[in-house]
Amino acid sequence: MDAISSWKPSSDHLPGRKVRQLDRDWRMVVTETGAFDAPGEAFKSNHLLDAPVPGTVAAALEAAGQFDRDNPPSLDEKDVWYFRAIEEGTGRATLRLEGLAGIADVYWNGVLVLQSKSMFLAHDVEVALSGKDELAFCFKAMGPELKKKIPRARWRPQMITPANIRGHRQTLLGRMPGWCPEVHAVGPWRPVSLVLDDAIGDVKIVPTLGEDGVGHLQVSISGEVDNAAVLCAGVKAPLRNGTAVLAIPGVAPWWPHTHGQPVLHDIELEIEGRCYLIGRTGFRRAEVDHGAGGQGFALKINGTSVFCRGAVWTNADIVSLPGGVEDYRPWLERAAEAGMNMIRVSGTMVYEAEAFYRLCDELGLMVWQEAMLANFDYPVKDEEWVSLLGQEIEQFLERTAASPSITVFCGGSEMHQQAAMLGLPKETYEGPLTQEIIPQIVSRIRPDCVYVPNSPHGGAMPFSPNAGVTHYYGVGAYCRPLDDARRANVRFAAECLAFANVPEQATLDTHLPVPPVHDPRWKARVPRDRGAGWDFDDVRDHYLKLLYDVEPAKLRHEDMARYLDLSRAVTGEVVEATYAEWRKPGSSCAGALMWTYQDLMAGPGWGLVDATGLPKPVWHAARRAFRPLQITLTDEGTNGLDVNLINELSHDVAVIAEITCLKDGKVPVVSGRKDMMLGSRSGVTLPATDFFGAFFDTTYAFRFGPPSHDVVVARLLLAETGEDIASAFHFPLGRAAARHACELRAELSDADGWTLRVATDRLAQNVIIEAPGFLASDNWFHLAPGQERVIRLSPLDNAIDKKPTGTLRLPGGQPSAQF
Repeated sequence: MDAISSWKPSSDHLPGRKVRQLDRDWRMVVTETGAFDAPGEAFKSNHLLDAPVPGTVAAALEAAGQFDRDNPPSLDEKDVWYFRAIEEGTGRATLRLEGLAGIADVYWNGVLVLQSKSMFLAHDVEVALSGKDELAFCFKAMGPELKKKIPRARWRPQMITPANIRGHRQTLLGRMPGWCPEVHAVGPWRPVSLVLDDAIGDVKIVPTLGEDGVGHLQVSISGEVDNAAVLCAGVKAPLRNGTAVLAIPGVAPWWPHTHGQPVLHDIELEIEGRCYLIGRTGFRRAEVDHGAGGQGFALKINGTSVFCRGAVWTNADIVSLPGGVEDYRPWLERAAEAGMNMIRVSGTMVYEAEAFYRLCDELGLMVWQEAMLANFDYPVKDEEWVSLLGQEIEQFLERTAASPSITVFCGGSEMHQQAAMLGLPKETYEGPLTQEIIPQIVSRIRPDCVYVPNSPHGGAMPFSPNAGVTHYYGVGAYCRPLDDARRANVRFAAECLAFANVPEQATLDTHLPVPPVHDPRWKARVPRDRGAGWDFDDVRDHYLKLLYDVEPAKLRHEDMARYLDLSRAVTGEVVEATYAEWRKPGSSCAGALMWTYQDLMAGPGWGLVDATGLPKPVWHAARRAFRPLQITLTDEGTNGLDVNLINELSHDVAVIAEITCLKDGKVPVVSGRKDMMLGSRSGVTLPATDFFGAFFDTTYAFRFGPPSHDVVVARLLLAETGEDIASAFHFPLGRAAARHACELRAELSDADGWTLRVATDRLAQNVIIEAPGFLASDNWFHLAPGQERVIRLSPLDNAIDKKPTGTLRLPGGQPSAQF
């Protein structure tokens, strides 16, 4: 079957193209396995339901009140039939099927015309229109297929069930108990259409950027077009034999938004003097700097090193598996707003729709894209399986070839790690699949992308953090102290820092109104590794005790509200401290992506954003950790306290850096400031003593007598306006010793949108802004006396015309200020 091209212009833009979207009037029936052999019999049923297309069986059942995503029934033992009547005249047409999840038979007027075995493949089927036609799908029960024997695996992961899913080209979402709801992906999850006329044909766009700054663009059109030319960025080239080649000197390049502008250029096809938009693209160059010893993994974009930070994408909705622009937009805009510059699409998920990558292009978000492979020993000797995999990767790369955001393509997740952890030698798991088959496809279609064989990959063991790409959980699941983030010598963490992140109370009240932690309904939402004697609540509790010097079990018993507040705060504290180490100038680390970006169900999941789309407290901490203009403090022991300044912007910035040591969270003991010019895309580390002009035991490492201070506060301000850009805090005696009663003040203003001025008379840790219906631009932050913060309040949903009201408080405390 023909592959879907890299970009499909709409019929509104191009002459000679007529496409009919088959996105309504679908009916569906769920039956027992093998109940019907033909569509005509199935659609005599009395149990027909309306079905969304594109969509899934689960989404249709949920809309009919027959599916509970919190307790999903298995669909593996059911056949599902879809049916639609078509009245589109007569003649030849192409039935375009962009994705059928499950094992599907396709019938045209009762005749079997296609059997699809991969949810990741698109198909074009030639059909004859009679004027009154019928299209039907039968999604066959997966259960019998999953019971069939396939070649024996050399290693078997516990996290994915059933094990035989490895023999099928289907998503692992819904197949990982303890990780996500067991919602099985079945149905026409990507668009279905009829191409009635297509004189233009497929449009393929291949952009590259040379080291000399010249952009190169090749545009190929499969149809026959006479007297045509292609235009882009002020350059025009004729279309000859279906191909135009453009060289664009000094083209404005595409950058991740943290380092520049994600410039995109329209591509137009000129036919007989009239121009038609056929696509958009950006020009960028991507490469990896492995460092002097060859052990590093630093991504360079357009010749500039970029510290990659972000998170691992799960899905916009596990029930419907949506693929529209507005399905993705709020999630991806929130990611960019948090200062992320990379999103990883892991091999445990799905290839997202083109709209996802176009939005990443626009927002300046790099994408680490993986083949949909994870953990298993896959049947590489099965020629049909390998063929299906190759076709899906080719189709994906071709249809997204114009997207500059796709920066890394990786051959899957944790296959090598899984085998290595079971004691198997490297020659067992490093085979032709990730070393030959996939990289050959990538180098042919997307040579502009960095290829990584597997994630993790590169060290003495695939998961060794001190070489190549790792999945780092020293700080996190393995409960190591915070300084392990430096000791591990991490080079690039494709995933890290997984915690059971507690959402805001409003989400719990609405979607999980149960006693926290020990209620079975709460535990059902807490991620865990299958077979482990602990879960990620336990991991969070470990750091709760380590950072706040409390006994979690005792605190839960005595003051549940304070326990929940501190639980919300602590994972953010760990995130900020860890990224401060990794982003420090001279650090071995060149990137780290958190696990995961969003939850698949409401509750204390891994996500930085909850399943409703509301940022969790940890999202605010990540936003502070990801600032392109940044100041951090790192404890160097007897070397004192280092002040780290970072400017990732494309221009120099004049700044003021201040540092103050406070006693009892209020009384300045020593302070200093420096007026500096931070060079573009640079960083500098200064000892705190440079600010004071003399020795001062900022870290309380020498312990000459009683401690003189309990907190160090650093601030970074714009020299021109005095605007507060960033702040950092260090607690030489620990965070618990620096908690003080304080008086918070709040002043609401609507001069330029709703803003809240927040101040305190004493150090306030984890200031909580509660403003129902509004999202604060920062929250759960520390605030020093004399440091007024201006917080923007943005309306959520239907609160646009509403004046914000709310309170300020500290963890576990009563409101101390109202607005």
